[in-house]
Amino acid sequence: MRGAADSAGLKVAVLGASTNPERFSHRAVEMLLEYGHTPLPVHPSGAPVKGLETKRSLAELAPGVDTLCVYVNRDISTALEREILGLRPRRVIFNPGTENPQLEAALEAAGMLIERVCTLVLLRTGAF
Repeated sequence: MRGAADSAGLKVAVLGASTNPERFSHRAVEMLLEYGHTPLPVHPSGAPVKGLETKRSLAELAPGVDTLCVYVNRDISTALEREILGLRPRRVIFNPGTENPQLEAALEAAGMLIERVCTLVLLRTGAF
């Protein structure tokens, strides 16, 4: 993993970004902003998160996403396998409760780094 000093300014897609400030996916968008990264919220509603434009699908994101933070359940992430493969992020973080061994294996086979860890903890500890 890279340290905070090495990763400033990463483009980070937040799959399942919520407008609800009590949700971890909302806090991830906040903290990514605080730590100097570019969060790219993704949610089918398209409702802005923290004033940022929210894409309705991963397919709407421009190339160049470094990290995908997953905040959706296994059924949803499984259905999005093609979109994730098409996005080709360098790293995919499966936050607690979003683990998906079958999808993780497919993404890893495609050359993506897979992590099962909390995005918020990575940011707070400088390990993002």
